Amino acid sequence: MSEKVYLYPLWVRIWHWINAVLFLALIVTGLSMQYSNPDYPLIPFEQAVSWHNITGILLIADYIIFLIGNAVTFNGKYYKLQQRNWFKNIQKQFYYYIIGIFKKQEAPFEINEERKFNPLQKVAYVTSMYVFIPLVIITGVALLFPEIIVTKVFGVSGILLTSLLHITVGFFLTIFLLVHLYFSTFGRRVSSNFKSMIDGYHRGH
Repeated sequence: MSEKVYLYPLWVRIWHWINAVLFLALIVTGLSMQYSNPDYPLIPFEQAVSWHNITGILLIADYIIFLIGNAVTFNGKYYKLQQRNWFKNIQKQFYYYIIGIFKKQEAPFEINEERKFNPLQKVAYVTSMYVFIPLVIITGVALLFPEIIVTKVFGVSGILLTSLLHITVGFFLTIFLLVHLYFSTFGRRVSSNFKSMIDGYHRGH
């Protein structure tokens, strides 16, 4: 496919860039809080906590926009998982990513108006946006208002378990972000997919 296909409407691009900036801010402030050193702080602890909380609230607002946008526009259809040949298609795409792409083979699944994500991307995006993001939001809100957390779970501090879950999910989302950035360079040119999030057009290989 060589022609351009309009896949990213303006609201998706605005949401995407805001989401990226907010998430990067959460990573930086979260790491600063986790590995704070009073003598050499990346960001002073109190300031990191304040920024992390504010950014988290903004992320919730941005996520609500994502949910509403997917509910009322065609973009939501791209996040619906299909049952047919699901595992086989993921295997094909995985093989392409680790071997086929370096042999200059054609991608097994063409990106078009009906299919914005390949099978592996779809699983990753659905898991991130509909499982991990809600988990990190719920645990984040709970830590912001610790009085709502169950005191003990099987004899273990509820706040500790909530914090561990929040950090773990945040770690997986950070890994997703890094992988996402890496695979974004696999376009016609290194900059092609990044340009798509500016003008809205996907460019084929």
